[in-house]
Amino acid sequence: MHSDVIAAIATGLIPGGIGIVRISGQGAVETAERITEIKGKKLSEVTPRHLYYGFVRDGEKRLDEALIAVMRAPHSYTAEDTVELQCHGGPLVLKRVLAAAIKAGARLAEPGEFSKRAFLNGRLDLSEAEAVMDLIRAENDFARETALSQLGGSLSAVIRGLRGQILEETAFIEAALDDPEHISLDGYPERLQPKLQEMIGAVETLLSGSENGRRLADGIRTAILGRPNVGKSSLLNALLGEERAIVTPIAGTTRDTIEETLRLGDVVLHLADTAGLRETGDEIEKIGVERAEQKARESELVLYVLDGSEALDGTDREALARLKDRQCLILINKSDLPQVLDPQEVERETGVETLRISAKTGEGLAELQEAVERRFLFGEIRQQPLVVTNLRHQALLRETLDALRRVQESLDLGMPEDFFSVDFMEAYRSLGLILGEEAEEDLINEIFGKFCLGK
Repeated sequence: MHSDVIAAIATGLIPGGIGIVRISGQGAVETAERITEIKGKKLSEVTPRHLYYGFVRDGEKRLDEALIAVMRAPHSYTAEDTVELQCHGGPLVLKRVLAAAIKAGARLAEPGEFSKRAFLNGRLDLSEAEAVMDLIRAENDFARETALSQLGGSLSAVIRGLRGQILEETAFIEAALDDPEHISLDGYPERLQPKLQEMIGAVETLLSGSENGRRLADGIRTAILGRPNVGKSSLLNALLGEERAIVTPIAGTTRDTIEETLRLGDVVLHLADTAGLRETGDEIEKIGVERAEQKARESELVLYVLDGSEALDGTDREALARLKDRQCLILINKSDLPQVLDPQEVERETGVETLRISAKTGEGLAELQEAVERRFLFGEIRQQPLVVTNLRHQALLRETLDALRRVQESLDLGMPEDFFSVDFMEAYRSLGLILGEEAEEDLINEIFGKFCLGK
């Protein structure tokens, strides 16, 4: 299959000015030549990486006019011969052009197959290929900048450097064990110690801030919690800028969780509006309250809403006590009404940062954004030259760190040097999985299967 000519629509199937059909593989130019018409030239004769005006045909029938580009291997995204047909961006036009390419000998590409070929042909390593999808899915500038940096090889360079150091030490140990007459291990543990600490420090630096980096790139799981009628659904609507949740004066209107994703400045929140917390005999409402408590446990941030015109009660105090060890912000809502609660007094009593807002007027929402950014230390993360946001990479870096720390333990215990090489090679393998150099076919298929068609 790797030698097949593949084709796919590389742009979204929505009406637009331009749509691209991409054809790649050995024989891609010959396949595209069967369905293209360029005045005075054959497609196989054109200058690579130049745009040519022409037409796309199905037999004698013209399907569309197009700008046509040929990229010869290895100077293309896939490192194979590739043709891109830049057509008009109507879904019907693109589907007809794709059908013509398949009729001419190509097959429909699988999800992510162009990027998979780029990886298999050595054009990208696995971390760079994953950065392509992260770039496409980026929902804020931080995610975009991080993905673009990793696509440019920033993470790969660090990983390759670490692997090189580990391999050098392992090779020395193995050589000394095989040829002790000519290569001595005398004093080696002392020489290894500073090098090992440097490796451990490098991995710890990659992991530091990675969890907050992931939250910033992927979004923060956030629950809106509080008693009935404090304005939780109104807050959701205010943040979304639309009437997503039903709002009435009747307590207990929200009985199930309502989930939405929104961008708050440069931060993405995965919001869950939950049922009001209270004792109830209504079985349906009781299930909603249980789901609200479950959402609070699963969330990375809780926005606990109070009605500023009412005093704290036992339900509030009990709920806030359970949230003491969680990331939580108290929002005193309904600032447009006469106030009973004072933010400073509530903050002193609960120990939780407290803000005054009005979901009705929008007062305090800018301060809420600033508080969320402060809470997750995004300013510090932005100053780091490299932030690992991919969960797979984080897990493998933790495995690497564990293996290197085992080498340190062996050093501290005065264990024979062959113990070092076992754990060094485990670290080497884990780092190789990040780049794809140690990856098995099932893992490769799983990763690229999550890509969109045409990429």
